[in-house]
Amino acid sequence: MEGTDPVNKKLAAALSGGAVLIVALSGCSENKGTDPKLIAWAKTVCDAVPAQDAKIKSANEAIAQTASDTTSSPATIQKTDSQAFQDMSDGYKALATAINGAGAPPGVDDGAKRQQDVVKNLNSLSASYAGLKKKVDALDTKDQAKFATGLHDVASQMADLETQNKSGTAALQALEQGEVKDAIAEQASCKKVSATASASSTTS
Repeated sequence: MEGTDPVNKKLAAALSGGAVLIVALSGCSENKGTDPKLIAWAKTVCDAVPAQDAKIKSANEAIAQTASDTTSSPATIQKTDSQAFQDMSDGYKALATAINGAGAPPGVDDGAKRQQDVVKNLNSLSASYAGLKKKVDALDTKDQAKFATGLHDVASQMADLETQNKSGTAALQALEQGEVKDAIAEQASCKKVSATASASSTTS
């Protein structure tokens, strides 16, 4: 598997930043004077985060595990990567749906625009991962050279998604300002994701 192994490792490395985006949605300040309506809005958003965060992280780990196994066949790599891309696409789509369904954060200047910027970015990421799944599904697992070339192209596209990830993170951080940040900080579900992310960053 000399042809596909280095490429799959490159793919895993590119994927490692995928779950970082969700970490942006985690407050650390506390302000008990926050508007109850905003608290309710934050709960709607945050309650959707842990399950999708877990799904995206699990997808990253699946690809990394397959990449570290030098005995993985092209068919195994294809199956694992395809499912991982599907899970990431579904995860970002679900987050976009949750944030879109929550509506604009009440009483926040430019709240609707900030909210829609986040929804747009998450939907874009979802579509990009769905596109990568299609590319992986179309790879020729019978021809190792062709498979390695195709996987290299997928890895390159995955690296390009870093820009989208950064845009998504920036949009979330723009949404999470002032009272929105305080409201999110009070949500146990977002605190849980933030704590998990901090633990992961200290052990990696």
